[in-house]
Amino acid sequence: MPLINVEQVVLDLTGADRHEATRTLAQRLVASGRCTDIDLFIADVQERESKMATGLPGGIGIPHARSAAITEPSLVFGRIADGIDWGAKDGPARLVFLIAAPADGGDAHMQVLPQLARALMHNDFREALLSAATPEEVVAIVEEHVQLKAEKPAAQAPASAAAPAAEAAAAADTSATAPATPAPEASPAATAARPLRFVAVTSCPTGIAHTYMAAEALENAAREAGHQILVETQGSAGSTPLNPADIAAADAVIFAHDVEVKDRARFAGKPTIDVGVKKAISAGPQLLIDAGNLAAAWAADPSRAAAAASATPMPSESSERKGFGTRLQQWLMTGVSYMIPFVAAGGILIALSFMLAQIALGQNGAIEIVKYGIHTQDAAFDITQNFNIASLTSWAGLLFVIGSTSFGFLVPILSGYIAFGIADRPGLVPGIVGGALAASMNAGFLGGIVTGLLAGAVAHWIAGWKVHKGVRGVMPVVVIPLLSTFITAGLFIAVLGRPIVWLMTSLNDGLNGLTGAGVLVLGLILGAMMGFDLGGPVNKVAYGFATAGLAAAGASMDAPQLKIMAAVMAAGMVAPLAMALATTLRPKLFSAPERENGKAAWLLGASFISEGAIPFAAADPIRVMISSTIGSAVTGGLVMLFGATLRAPHGGIWVLPLIGQPLLFVLALAIGVAITALLVIVSKSITARNKLAAQATAQVAV
Repeated sequence: MPLINVEQVVLDLTGADRHEATRTLAQRLVASGRCTDIDLFIADVQERESKMATGLPGGIGIPHARSAAITEPSLVFGRIADGIDWGAKDGPARLVFLIAAPADGGDAHMQVLPQLARALMHNDFREALLSAATPEEVVAIVEEHVQLKAEKPAAQAPASAAAPAAEAAAAADTSATAPATPAPEASPAATAARPLRFVAVTSCPTGIAHTYMAAEALENAAREAGHQILVETQGSAGSTPLNPADIAAADAVIFAHDVEVKDRARFAGKPTIDVGVKKAISAGPQLLIDAGNLAAAWAADPSRAAAAASATPMPSESSERKGFGTRLQQWLMTGVSYMIPFVAAGGILIALSFMLAQIALGQNGAIEIVKYGIHTQDAAFDITQNFNIASLTSWAGLLFVIGSTSFGFLVPILSGYIAFGIADRPGLVPGIVGGALAASMNAGFLGGIVTGLLAGAVAHWIAGWKVHKGVRGVMPVVVIPLLSTFITAGLFIAVLGRPIVWLMTSLNDGLNGLTGAGVLVLGLILGAMMGFDLGGPVNKVAYGFATAGLAAAGASMDAPQLKIMAAVMAAGMVAPLAMALATTLRPKLFSAPERENGKAAWLLGASFISEGAIPFAAADPIRVMISSTIGSAVTGGLVMLFGATLRAPHGGIWVLPLIGQPLLFVLALAIGVAITALLVIVSKSITARNKLAAQATAQVAV
């Protein structure tokens, strides 16, 4: 069935207000059999209106909703002679499109709704609707701009083709779509000799109309200003992510959204304008000027980009449908990734404090320095009252206090950002509070993981409640944090905490009791995991176990968790260093690109970047992965056996001064690298000889 027909056109729409006019339009859907329950549908439309008025500049109203009462995506058009207030700042709406979508989407038809939203941004489309004499004319005008059988609608086109050539030929009348504003002052960015390059993301709560109208407005404004812009529309018709290369090349980023931008971390380190979606529709040209000014300011001060990049979490994968196991891994790694900076800061500061303490106080310096703190019972160790700038001991104590404070955040941050990965911002409060309770109960990182998962699940559940619109406004700031924190903390204290404390105590006792073969086996297992998939899921599990374990180590100088961290880091360095060595010793066994990768692998391996060996594993997965797993396992086992320790979660050879037993650490690493390189060389040599023999046999046969 077509999206709109003559029965769904009202050329003389009237009503006391927009709600009455909407009901009049909805009755046409009931008459055509596309709406099974008008009251349910009207309630859904009004719920959408309560979030944000759907009136737009230029005399447009676009009430819309997804509803279980709608059987297929539909449009109803209404024209109002004197206009009805639809919430737009520039006056009443004369053109109204009621957009009705089924609750479950309806993929084929949902693709055309973004086309309507974009068409409404064009002056000629609106003028044609205002002058249409019959419903048949209205249907023809709509179908001319909205192609029901389009092979690939604009919303699904690649991001690099966000502005179709046909639309580029049409000049948009932005004066009709934006309220009158004073001409902005010229700025260096706005008047730059070269065209600027922007990327943008638009999204709205339902993803039906505003998302695509904002994209169209930004594209029109950029085209008129002589700039380039690529827009990612995160709406009902799906989303094609922007190319990372386009993001990297952009001068600035514009977020025009009323829901959270997906995969926001992709834009780390870029000057960003962040506004509501309607701002892009009503003031697209001004947003581009603001973005250009911001880009100029950042260009003049490069430190701003560096600071923004370092404060942004690691990028996440695209938000496609994933299995529970994959999502669980991502939630856990979200927590670990946010925790790592605290581990790095706290661990390195504590390690440095121990080094200074041993210089200042001798062999027992590291034991003495842990007595320092803030408001200690013994005033002599209160760093706030006894800091002496000329004393090496005072500096060691200061570093220890700061590092220990950083370590105190490990479990709350781990828990809070696991919950954040599940429920976004509503998960932060219950997650962090739950993690703090887990730390205070000595439940360690296991307690943090449990409270994070529980808090995220509870917050996500409460956020999905359908509540009265009077309560909806206080849900995110009062109801969700209050209830989710109470439920999470209450369950952990009363039910879950004690068993986890017992389990954590047993785990620590088991690790402390490991000697000889037990230490070696644990190191072999962790090392093999690090070398198996070179930065993949198995590697990340081992690394996450090691970094999370640092929280349990606290300020201890010889905790088993410090040995685990050392074993994991050494094992993760083996594969890239081994491939670099193999390409140096037997270059003829490798292709020219592999030999070039081998040169880079020296630095990558030394910096604990296991992914440096991925090009070799991709070209020859069986031989490289088997060799890497064996060599990394040997290194992990030897590091554990040698008793090397490490507080830093990253850094490779560059944090060697912070490693306990550094010479034995390097020896274990060298042995694993030699074994892996030898296995790769031997296995490749055998394969090469077999190929030569086969070729010789074939030639003789000929």
